[in-house]
Amino acid sequence: MTIARILATKGREVITAQPHRTLLEICEILASRRIGAVVIVDARGKMLGILSERDIVRAIGERGAQALDDPASSHMTTEVVTIAEEETLLATVERMNIGRFRHMPIMKDGRLNGLISIGDVVKFRLAEMEREQSALREYIATV
Repeated sequence: MTIARILATKGREVITAQPHRTLLEICEILASRRIGAVVIVDARGKMLGILSERDIVRAIGERGAQALDDPASSHMTTEVVTIAEEETLLATVERMNIGRFRHMPIMKDGRLNGLISIGDVVKFRLAEMEREQSALREYIATV
């Protein structure tokens, strides 16, 4: 099972923002889109980092509400772990668990080609397990 199968179902749209956007503006994007992270890109679309809800909470915890006026570039994760869509589901979950992050950009030919969350992975795996159980029940019923 590869990440490409998740992207085929979920889609490849990635919500991005530029590094000068404030944390408050990023919060508005996250809330309106009902997502947990945005990829921060430059004017040409090159990935510079990722900013998650967790990063924003950490910034507010350290600096208080005034952190909401800070630019995204001040609090984004710049060493972003990415994955290719050919990677397996298991390898992806392992990398997310080891790194303790919940969002992972998908790269193809050096370009951003999708974003998955741990929720996407779990949802897909649960659906897969349900299909397997159903097939097993059908097989047992015919024996």
